[in-house]
Amino acid sequence: MGRKGRISGDALFRGILYAFAISIPLLLLTIAGQLFVNSWPSIKRFGLGFVFNSVWDPVQDIYGSAPPIYGTLVSSALALLIAVPLAVGVSIYLTEFAPQVIRKPVSTLIELLAAIPSVVYGLWGIFVMVPILKEYVVPKLQAVFGWTPFFGGDFFGPSMLAAGLILAIMILPFISSVSREVLMAVPNTQREAALALGATRWEAVWTAVLPYGKAGIIGAVMLGLGRALGETMAVTMVIGNTFDINLSLLDSGYSMAAVLANQFQEAATTMQLSALFEIGFVLFVITVLVNSIARLFVRRISRRSPGR
Repeated sequence: MGRKGRISGDALFRGILYAFAISIPLLLLTIAGQLFVNSWPSIKRFGLGFVFNSVWDPVQDIYGSAPPIYGTLVSSALALLIAVPLAVGVSIYLTEFAPQVIRKPVSTLIELLAAIPSVVYGLWGIFVMVPILKEYVVPKLQAVFGWTPFFGGDFFGPSMLAAGLILAIMILPFISSVSREVLMAVPNTQREAALALGATRWEAVWTAVLPYGKAGIIGAVMLGLGRALGETMAVTMVIGNTFDINLSLLDSGYSMAAVLANQFQEAATTMQLSALFEIGFVLFVITVLVNSIARLFVRRISRRSPGR
């Protein structure tokens, strides 16, 4: 009787665990389905042109998402361009060159950046970063790169450049933490073999450690990209929220998350609400794809490299 009761308890426990495991993909499918159903009127009316149309006219009930999609991709790409070299460089220093006494404190300080609320980043961006950009950084950039279309025009503060910088600061701890774990998972035999062949410490890192962990580092970068794509408050506060496509990084723009934050409560018509749902659906698909690819890269490096 006791053994039968234990078997029944095991079966019940197994069933509960299966239910918990299944609930996660079901929740994901439910969110995707709800977004798709609510965006169907917009999909049916505008079709694929919704992605390429730049008009957002609630009066005429004509909507297109090209400017926010462009703003999301450009600001995220700019954030990666700034954050990736810094984050990977910090990870290499902490795992390969830093003394043991400072590794843990520096790693903790970097990870604390991820705990700061995004609205605090936005306030800091408005009152600290933007004035510094306007007073010191942008004039120097225009003096050197003003002949290019990327730094032309006047700079008023909220801009694509400000959004990219604030995103770079926000995704830096994610990329740095994952990259550091990946580099720590590289076997010591890789380093010792390179050093035994006469390589310097930096040559060992460049020729043996980084190639071994490149898949995991790419996964870390893509995780940071997924974080940048979905950021809302900080970007909304510094990007300018202008429904235009501008090549210059000094001009204001819009992001998909910012459109949802600003206009969802003020949607006046059913079609406008459906268009906002479609923007959310597009953002959802992009974010899920990016994070799924990142997980595959991280799993690949985890299988290849035994942890230390």
